[in-house]
Order: sequence, then C-alpha cells, then structure tokens
Amino acid sequence: MTMPKRDTYTPDSLLAVSVRVFNERGYDGTSMEHLSQAAGISKSSIYHHVRGKEELLNRAVGRALEGLFGILEERGAVDGRAVERLEYVTRRTTEVLMAELPYVTLLLRVRGNTTTERWAMERRREFDQRVSALLKAAVAEGDLRADVEPRLATRLLFGMINSIVEWYRPDGAGAVDGRQVADAVVRLAFDGLRR
Repeated sequence: MTMPKRDTYTPDSLLAVSVRVFNERGYDGTSMEHLSQAAGISKSSIYHHVRGKEELLNRAVGRALEGLFGILEERGAVDGRAVERLEYVTRRTTEVLMAELPYVTLLLRVRGNTTTERWAMERRREFDQRVSALLKAAVAEGDLRADVEPRLATRLLFGMINSIVEWYRPDGAGAVDGRQVADAVVRLAFDGLRR
C-alpha cells in the first residue's frame, strides 16, 4: 500500500491527523502504521517527533483539558454571583467543546486503559467537581433550585453538553451555528435550574 505524499507536516498537523484516526478507530484500535498512513509519512518520521502514540494521546487530551480548565480562570468564571459564574462556565464549556471538537471528543472517549487515559479521567472528574461546587454555591445563594441534588444536576448538565460531540458538525448540510448551540444549552439548563 502506498502512502499519500505529504510535502510538509508540523507537530500540530501530525496531532490533528492522529486525533482524527483515534476518533475513527478508537485509541486501542489505532497502530502507529495507521497513523503513518493517515499522515502520509513513515513511522520513523513520527518517532522523530514523539515517543509513541500515547504521547500523541497525551498531547491531544491535554489540549482539550487545557481549554476546559482555562475557562475556570477567566473573569466571568471568577467574578460575580455563583449562578452568573456557572452560566458563564456552561456557555464557555459548550464553546470550547465546539471549537476543539475532535480533541474534546477524544477526551470524552478515553476509558482508563493507559496511564494517560487514567490521568485524563481524573482531570475530567476534577473539572466536574469544580463546576459542581459552583452549582452548590448558586443553590446556597438562593439562585438555583435546591430540590435537585447538585452532583446529579452537574451530571445532567454535562450530559447535555457532552452529547454535542455526537451530532455537532460545524460544516456541511444542516450545520447549526455554534452560538445558537451555546445559547440553547444555557437557556435549557438555566430555565430548569433557576428558582
């Protein structure tokens, strides 16, 4: 089988190709041969830049996690009433998911079979816990309903947001504007959560 000719590639373009293949085949079902064919370069060229496919996985899920945790440091996530911060985090999480769709998709599909996957799952739990704490604070301030347990509300909220990876396609027939998606998520979630 001949590989497609690729004149130049960068670590970023190699990572993008790897993420696409991981999402198509599953991380466990992807070999370095699959990656080299998809990138149009030899396996030795890949090894020139990374130690192996787990390093590529680490970079990919790290990029997704960096985007998500970065939200928690933004002004809208740290200033104001808890409900306003939670709404901001919800909107921005939706936006980051759509902006980094292949990377977040991969993050959501890791199952804990490798050191990198276990690390990524732990970081996801940490992010969820921080959002859950924000939700609890909004309940304590009297802005959100107290009759829905905060961890359950957080899971349902992220269930809605994370499901976007299954259907959202920014290009192509029937594409939905990302701003419309973020607005709908916030409206649906907070119309149900507010007192």
